[in-house]
Amino acid sequence: MAKVVIEHLVKVYPEKGGPGVKAVNGINLTVEDREFMVLVGPSGCGKSTTLRMIAGLEEITTGRISIDGRVVNEVLPKDRDIAMVFQNYALYPHMSVFDNMAFGLKLRKLPASEIATRVQEAAAMLGLEDCLRRRPKALSGGQRQRVAVGRAIVRKPKVFLFDEPLSNLDAKMRVSMRAEISKLHARLGATMIFVTHDQVEAMTMGDRICVMKDGNIIQVAEPLTLYNHPVNLFVAGFIGSPPMNFFRGTIQRAGGHLVFVETSARPAPLTLDLGDVLSARAAGHVDRPVVLGIRPENIHDTLTLGTPDPARTVEVNVEVSEPMGPETYLYLDTGVTSFIARVRPTDRFEPGQKIKVTFGLDQAHLFDAATEQVLGNAKSS
Repeated sequence: MAKVVIEHLVKVYPEKGGPGVKAVNGINLTVEDREFMVLVGPSGCGKSTTLRMIAGLEEITTGRISIDGRVVNEVLPKDRDIAMVFQNYALYPHMSVFDNMAFGLKLRKLPASEIATRVQEAAAMLGLEDCLRRRPKALSGGQRQRVAVGRAIVRKPKVFLFDEPLSNLDAKMRVSMRAEISKLHARLGATMIFVTHDQVEAMTMGDRICVMKDGNIIQVAEPLTLYNHPVNLFVAGFIGSPPMNFFRGTIQRAGGHLVFVETSARPAPLTLDLGDVLSARAAGHVDRPVVLGIRPENIHDTLTLGTPDPARTVEVNVEVSEPMGPETYLYLDTGVTSFIARVRPTDRFEPGQKIKVTFGLDQAHLFDAATEQVLGNAKSS
């Protein structure tokens, strides 16, 4: 397998009478040998364009891409020793599953016996042994996607590239295929680069995740590092489902303590004692605007706590209650900010009900309101 190194990569699409549209803005990224790297971000962030430049399907404006120590900027896609799986499967409708999987090997003029062996091995790995004589129209969406993956496997490439391959599948099949691709990576020990806009796919599949926005790399880290130590407001809000809650306000001193005070025209705005951990991070931001970020699982219904901290407990209004089975999502309102809490499935709440919740601020984050950068010790790798 192979290490992929991207250096100062830029992609500009020409624009008549203008400077052009910069889709990728000088990014640097190293994908280690045998690593499963996920590129994630909203539509238009440059992730698919980056993948297509690695594959050779998009021309590089400036910068360099190396695969296994060899610069491939001018190398044709067929000579880069990569295999790509597309969102729309890209299967030949008039060919059987066997012939679809074998087509690339036939073009390389491999012996028929080796082609048959490789196809049979891949089919067994993907549970397609009974489908080899069928044509794509006789397959389900999940089976077609497995055929597309099998066509990549038989080539035994140095790098596998996946461009949103699960987007066309239903929710249940997506979960199944996520697991299949993860197991495949463990079995093959292959270098894989996977593009998705779905942060759940990124969190569950990647060894590391590269978060992109507006053609830039914002943070590269392991999934739980991204979740627990986002570097800025964008990463904090993008990673996590339901997303992190954000409250805008200021840091103020109150009786020898630092508190967060929500920006509000109300006489009694939301006020929370920061405690030792957040106070240390906020010491240089007293009387300055900040954003408090806290995940839904760190906001607790006071009924579940033996001794809720009164300095971090507030009364809020219930907007919506969503029972999810193992947990309930509560959509709440401070009077200024709407937010979500994860609570016990046995608790029942009605819209308009007033309840008290306690904020577990030891797992919360503070962000500078102007720069949107985290205050304190965010980690990345």
